[in-house]
Amino acid sequence: MILVFGLGRSGLGVLRFLARRGLSARFYDDRPKEEEVAQALALGFTPDWRLAGAYREVVAAPGVPLAHPKLEALAARGALVMGEAELAYRLSPTPIIGITGTAGKTSTTLFTAHLLRGQGLRALEGGNVDPPLVGVVDEAEVAVAELSSFQLERIHRFRPRVAVLLNLGVDHLDRHGSLEAYHAAKLNLLKNLTPEDALVYNEADPKVREAASRTPARPYPFTPGNSPRESNLKAALEATRAYLDLLGRPLDEKALEASLKTLPEPPHRFQAFARKGEVVFIDDSIATRTPAVAAALQAAPAPIAWILGGEDKGADLEALKPHLDRVRVVLAIGRDGPRMAEGLGGGVEVVVIPEKDGREAMRRAVAEALKRLERGSVLLAPLASSFDQFQDYKDRARAFREAVYALGGEPWTPSTPS
Repeated sequence: MILVFGLGRSGLGVLRFLARRGLSARFYDDRPKEEEVAQALALGFTPDWRLAGAYREVVAAPGVPLAHPKLEALAARGALVMGEAELAYRLSPTPIIGITGTAGKTSTTLFTAHLLRGQGLRALEGGNVDPPLVGVVDEAEVAVAELSSFQLERIHRFRPRVAVLLNLGVDHLDRHGSLEAYHAAKLNLLKNLTPEDALVYNEADPKVREAASRTPARPYPFTPGNSPRESNLKAALEATRAYLDLLGRPLDEKALEASLKTLPEPPHRFQAFARKGEVVFIDDSIATRTPAVAAALQAAPAPIAWILGGEDKGADLEALKPHLDRVRVVLAIGRDGPRMAEGLGGGVEVVVIPEKDGREAMRRAVAEALKRLERGSVLLAPLASSFDQFQDYKDRARAFREAVYALGGEPWTPSTPS
């Protein structure tokens, strides 16, 4: 018997995946929501609120830590704890391209699936990006999976045909406890690769390069570009080439050229969306990790008014100091923004935004930025999670855009004639 531990997007996706196969399972959630329980019941599954059953396998949602006492108790009773990626690999024959890294996963995943579709393959994306991997793997000719450290820490036999390792920075120390544990979770993506598989990796990242040297997979190195989007596209191009090589198919250059003209625009990832005079506004609300923020600070037009802060996840501030010469002012918002700005070590003006309400704070931050800039950019690259003031990173981005338009910004993208 299988237990699905945790409902939500991932858990309900797993139950649908099991239902399609006629497999029996029960479900459990620490904080069950009435609507989600109703959906699970409608699929034909029953709950085990007391966790009294004997389970061979437990499929845990990514948000449930491995150290959860109830998961540990189930494991002590003989259950194998796994995640949806492991389940999809075990029960579906569809080949998987697995993509991970501290920054850039979503864009690389969307780009890779898009490029493969342009080559005539029925490629579907899922995993950490909507929908769950188990929701697409049965429909795809090849599944392109964005995989977080939370998902990768609970794999066992999972073996992607193409693994993509973008970078290894600092993130989720609150979950994993140490940088070593976080990196170990990420590197689980590589642990089952064989000489018949491919590894796409960032040869400019020494930790990634060292990990790549230890695997038997066919190497496909790439070097980062001048912006996050360019770097992620380079990785996606290598992933596309690698998978086509495994199929023994040549790359269709004309189809690739057409695909590059219609690349998807992942929202809130270094998007220049408005301007006021010579000041450009850039929404990088998803940038909660040091590599992503460093890339944004390097790519944004200087001088930069940098909006920083929220709930700190253990960010590496030291690595950002070399980029501060491009920053005119740091606008510190949220619970940990002032402390994080202080950790940058001075040398740049810091304005603490004391407003507790997220939308008021964002409006004040944009106003303070415009007082100081006649040209350059206002960059939202918060280096922290959003939950102290916003529902999520999307809500934070909406608040930023609302503030920009309220204060005179006009819609604009770099392709718009000026």
